[in-house]
Amino acid sequence: MSLQQTMKALSDPIRREILNLLKKGRMSAGDIVDHFEVTGASISRHLSVLKEADLIRDTREGKFIFYELNASVLEEIMLWIAELKGEEREIQ
Repeated sequence: MSLQQTMKALSDPIRREILNLLKKGRMSAGDIVDHFEVTGASISRHLSVLKEADLIRDTREGKFIFYELNASVLEEIMLWIAELKGEEREIQ
């Protein structure tokens, strides 16, 4: 995973909103699609970009795929931003 790939994934407002939805807990692809007025194929592409950036993980259960945040990558980004700001304390 590269920082450039992560920042590209975070640059899109729909992808940021997907992350906001997932901070409440894991969701199925269908539940995520229900929150947007775009096609399921579009949301699927956004989910793929987030997954490629390692910002989310997916788990297949039967015919459903559930998505959840990968908090470790988000923590790394927060630490990097804190370092840029000159903060030396650890983010928890």
